[in-house]
Amino acid sequence: MSSSVSTSFPPIAVKSSSNAGYQVKPALKSQDFRHLLHRFSQEQVKIQELLGNLAYALRSFNNLNQFLELIPLVASTITDTDGAALFLAKGDGLKLEVCHCPIEGRHGISSQQIRHALERVITTSRDRPKSNLDSLVSEALGNQLHLFATSVVQKNVVVGRLYVFSRAAAYTLTETRQKLLRLVADQTAVALEQHNLAAQLLQKQRQDRELEIGAEIQRQLLPRSNPNIPGLDIAACCHAANRVGGDYYDFIRINHSDRWGIVIGDVMGKGVPAGLIMTMTRGMLRAEVFNGHSPSQILSHLNQAMYEDLEKSHRFLTMFYSEYDPASSCLRYSNAAHLPVLWWRSPKVQGLDTMGALIGLESNSEFEEGRVKLQPGDVLLYYTDGVTEATNQTADRFDEDQLRLCLQHACQQQYSAQQILEYISHRVQKFIGTTYYQDDMTLVILKVLERDR
Repeated sequence: MSSSVSTSFPPIAVKSSSNAGYQVKPALKSQDFRHLLHRFSQEQVKIQELLGNLAYALRSFNNLNQFLELIPLVASTITDTDGAALFLAKGDGLKLEVCHCPIEGRHGISSQQIRHALERVITTSRDRPKSNLDSLVSEALGNQLHLFATSVVQKNVVVGRLYVFSRAAAYTLTETRQKLLRLVADQTAVALEQHNLAAQLLQKQRQDRELEIGAEIQRQLLPRSNPNIPGLDIAACCHAANRVGGDYYDFIRINHSDRWGIVIGDVMGKGVPAGLIMTMTRGMLRAEVFNGHSPSQILSHLNQAMYEDLEKSHRFLTMFYSEYDPASSCLRYSNAAHLPVLWWRSPKVQGLDTMGALIGLESNSEFEEGRVKLQPGDVLLYYTDGVTEATNQTADRFDEDQLRLCLQHACQQQYSAQQILEYISHRVQKFIGTTYYQDDMTLVILKVLERDR
């Protein structure tokens, strides 16, 4: 591969009438000098116009392939060479992106031969390192062309190679021409980066749209409003750390009776995978509830039905399922490794809990069942670990002890269910300050009303 960094112009040679052959002309006439200067000025204007047009195309292009078509044409024109070729990395291989070689049949080689020779480089390079591209191109073109090259660099990584070639034996790639060639290569790199950024933005917009659709579907699956259960004052909320979350709560009327299933659940993890599992859980759980099974049987059947899918996804599910009968004020419940429900009965807070493993941990897990008769003034707090694991800027957690104190204070003030919910949410938000929610956070409040209400 030949190259030159000389910036001096060669002397103008003329043929002498003597036997001495060629000799250097001693001086230029003023008109010749003016003509040469005019020609040089025209060349500069042409180069500036070409680079300006390329820059405009770079600013306004919306088709990368169309822009790349210009690169060899501009590169060969501003360097005054016979042709140019652009190679770009494609995955683990190379691709001859575009070749410009307009002059046919001079010096024994045609543009078609050049194209075929360069295309064969791709096949040859599969068995040789890409770092040998220059030698491969040089071998392909043979000694009939003078070859010069510069790299296309994107984020300090070589992503391509721009070649110019000349059939003229006396051609020199001056320092000015080298700078112009590098400028074209740099604009190629900018175009590639713009294309990548545009593709990434389009992909992100598509993902954002899909996430928004997923979040909307999940919002629709959560209760739109709290049910009117005789004897209960109800409030609930669910805040997802991401647009799609793994927390779940529901109120399910049991076979058109006055009894209601009240459930809260949490898939380990968050985001889209957790949201998909929770959506699947909702459908299966409702089917079990409508079959009229007891709380412990419902969790057992749900575990058996979901075990295989959860095992494959390496995720587990916690769930607290309860059933409330307004006629007897009795609450039956069963827990699958979820956080115990906090139960306020003046003057203290205690927990409702039973033995039970994570759903999806073992296919034959058994679940215990508990029962409690509620009284007017009692308050039940269902929650997920996003509440008690909320952290502040010093990495302290809003633990269960603080949650118990909040619940006790709100109940002593005889707050309504909604007021209790707002008070606890406010205390958690005040605790974490400007820190973002790191996990999904769900709260369900049940307050037993007086009989005459």
